[in-house]
Amino acid sequence: MRYIELLSPAKDLEAACAAVDHGADAIYMGGARFGARRAAGNSIEEIARAVEYAHQYGVRVHSTLNTVLYDEELADAEQMARELISAGVDALIIQDMALRRMNLPVELHASTQVGTTTPEGTLFLEKCGFSRVILERALTLEDIRRIREATTVELECFVHGAICVGYSGRCFLSRSTSARSGNRGECSQPCRLPYDLKDERGRTIMAGKHLLSVRDLDLSDDLEALIDAGVSSFKIEGRLKDARYIKNVVNYYRRRIDDILERRKDIVRPSAGRTITEFTPDPAKSFTRGASQYMLHGKQSGVASFDTPKAVGEYVGVVKTVSHRGFTLDRECDISAGDGVCAIVDGGMSGTNINSVEGSTIIPNRMEGIMAGAKLYRNYDHRFSLLLDRSRTRRVIDASAEIDISQRCITLTVTDCEGVDVVITRNVDLDMAGNADKMADTARRQIAKSGGTIFSITTVVVLGSDYFAPASLLADMRREALEALRIKRIERELPHRIISDDGSARYPFDKVTRYENVTNHLSREFYLVHGAKEIEPALESSPTLGERVMISSYCIRRELGQCLKENPSLKGELYIEHGTARYRLGFDCKQCLMTLTDCSTTNTQKK
Repeated sequence: MRYIELLSPAKDLEAACAAVDHGADAIYMGGARFGARRAAGNSIEEIARAVEYAHQYGVRVHSTLNTVLYDEELADAEQMARELISAGVDALIIQDMALRRMNLPVELHASTQVGTTTPEGTLFLEKCGFSRVILERALTLEDIRRIREATTVELECFVHGAICVGYSGRCFLSRSTSARSGNRGECSQPCRLPYDLKDERGRTIMAGKHLLSVRDLDLSDDLEALIDAGVSSFKIEGRLKDARYIKNVVNYYRRRIDDILERRKDIVRPSAGRTITEFTPDPAKSFTRGASQYMLHGKQSGVASFDTPKAVGEYVGVVKTVSHRGFTLDRECDISAGDGVCAIVDGGMSGTNINSVEGSTIIPNRMEGIMAGAKLYRNYDHRFSLLLDRSRTRRVIDASAEIDISQRCITLTVTDCEGVDVVITRNVDLDMAGNADKMADTARRQIAKSGGTIFSITTVVVLGSDYFAPASLLADMRREALEALRIKRIERELPHRIISDDGSARYPFDKVTRYENVTNHLSREFYLVHGAKEIEPALESSPTLGERVMISSYCIRRELGQCLKENPSLKGELYIEHGTARYRLGFDCKQCLMTLTDCSTTNTQKK
């Protein structure tokens, strides 16, 4: 029997609780430092509160310590790791192998920042004691199958949200333009900027386009294929997203996964509880740059978003007519006052809010950029957002109860759907009941009142209704039993796979390249123990001028219909430029990869 996990991001405690309530089996959130999203840090106290809330349902909490570390930071990083472990986190997600050398008593997951793309690399991490490997986003289904065939380690993959166009942990684009590094949790996202595409003679082929900006990932139609390929954890991206995004997207994937679980008996979910909502989730109504399956089904075009790096939202129609104060669409839609929309025409985009709707005429706050033929998208649905805010969502754990009433004692046993139980007794002197059937009905109703708790008492068995037990006493016993059951669920030990590293695994290459970012002595020690012959100085702490700063499965030539494999006669170098930043594009057609080399005229990078 395999567990299939839905893993949600959590920016903060509010988002963590929303993720749990709306169906996550696990959450991942950052501590105060050393996470790949520095703006999404949390105190140890907040992490501990999230752990307590999550563990009620058997939901695991993974904490991100996935930046590269310098020697002077190792002591602080270890202290933070041990504080997180003491707070009850179930796993640490790491990039820097120094943390593997610290003998931490916790599960270790290899972050997507490790850049795992091959069976050899995955097997090495498994033999080094990682209980889970988080795969690079750009892998195909076939890539994942090959990794699964070669390994037994748990595999986690992203299924929804923003995509890093460069291989994670191997991108230095941000560092090439500023002091902010993606490998240190402060990516400035230069991949979302507009660039000019030029040839080797400096002639402009395209101007002001977002040439590196790709659409967001949506693999909701591929979940079962991923399960069959060997994936055990489905990860939603978004540690900077708000609670509305979490509620909507997590519940959408919860429903999609549950549909699969209902049909199959070989897979189950690892946490407990049914989520009851008052809305129908729709990921198109949350932040999205447009949906893409990226490279899951092979290297393909149509994944870029040249016109804008911003959220466009759901498509609602084409502007049909325009007047001085409003416009109509070519189809019926449910746009209403308060909605946010954007119009896209001839590569340009403009946004506005809707003031009112009069019949078929939509009255925006401003008409700038709205013209006949423009495609209209809604990137903020006011009514849906209110519905998310007002939904009285509950996640409840089904339980059964048995109450045994005798002359000298009342015993209440409550057992949840996972077999966790508590027994509460009261030693009392009871009189005979005047009506045994009425007493049984009263007991049944009192014990079943589980509202306001995390439990739903679905069945109540009453024994010994010949004796009269006061309703107030039964209610007190029920409250005590449900609270004791909740605490018992929190305190029980969830399954963990803490695996040591005996040093016997062999690094599959002779050289650890500068792109692997060995920036401290413990990481260096890790690779030497595992057989590396040479370790290059980390590019993370070196100038990038003249260096490869990105490697990607995405290809601008492919996107433009100029694939060199399909048309080898195409010749000449290509460059992209933004201000003083200039990058030469390289094309490895054998591996179907694109690279960017820093050829900037001015080195604005700071250490």
